[in-house]
Amino acid sequence: MGKKVLLFVLTFFTVVMLGTVSYAFQFVMSTSSDIHEDIDRNPKFEERLKNINFKDGDPISVLIMGLDSRPGEKSGRADSLILLTINPHSKSTHMVSIPRDTYTKIKGAAEDKINSSYQAGGTEMTIYSVENLLDVPVDYFVKVNFKSFEESVDALGGVEVNNDLDFTFENVHFSKGRLKLNGKEALKYARMRKLDPRGDFGRQKRQRQVIEALIQKGASTSSITKFGELVKVVEKNVKTNMTFNDMWRIQSNYKVARENIQQHKIEGSDKIIKGTYYYMPDKKELRKVSNNLKKHLELNGNDF
Repeated sequence: MGKKVLLFVLTFFTVVMLGTVSYAFQFVMSTSSDIHEDIDRNPKFEERLKNINFKDGDPISVLIMGLDSRPGEKSGRADSLILLTINPHSKSTHMVSIPRDTYTKIKGAAEDKINSSYQAGGTEMTIYSVENLLDVPVDYFVKVNFKSFEESVDALGGVEVNNDLDFTFENVHFSKGRLKLNGKEALKYARMRKLDPRGDFGRQKRQRQVIEALIQKGASTSSITKFGELVKVVEKNVKTNMTFNDMWRIQSNYKVARENIQQHKIEGSDKIIKGTYYYMPDKKELRKVSNNLKKHLELNGNDF
């Protein structure tokens, strides 16, 4: 059920970052005070944020967190984690889906599944765990609860994807080829895992398909009615450490980054430890992903 989170939060973030200027301005003006959430970061990261120059297009990173908690609940798991690095200089965005069962260090605790980090210590600990795993800084986060994904997709008029696997899931048949999906269909399309021989990686691929479709749809949306509908959905379901000025400057200076979206996969293997399933990242492959992200963020050796 948590897989709808990925799709919903990208509706918010990419409309702000990539949307039509006049409507994006209205969007962030309407939602910024309701969705802002401060977090405690150490001085090193606070200094990095202060030094980001949006006008010059300094590359930034954004962690998308999909939570399995309900509104008002403090507990829950980070069921879906995607890190975006956004570089307007190269006109590209890099996207890494982190398998929820990834075995990694949780701050203040022993190694565990990365999706337990939120339950153990909230937003701050989840960010720490992702930074520790990928060895890159997380500048911003956008987190969302389960509610209202279907409405957000429908508010944009649905999405189109190219399906490479014929399957039926929860009484809906998805044939191979180009499909146009409404909110309910997009949710089911992105949630299916057990019928896919690729397992969770097949599901992640479908999630990324819908994310890319939302990016393009959000960027081309020109209806003030659709933006009004998105405002109502977002203000109740999204939290971020971005300020209004952050959102507006990203929207103004980073839209070109949508021109090339590159996806990275964390290679690894399955392992059972004391009866519990974990996904064990291959250290060499993980280092490759980390180095690609560092290069995309234009980090020097001592920057992080």
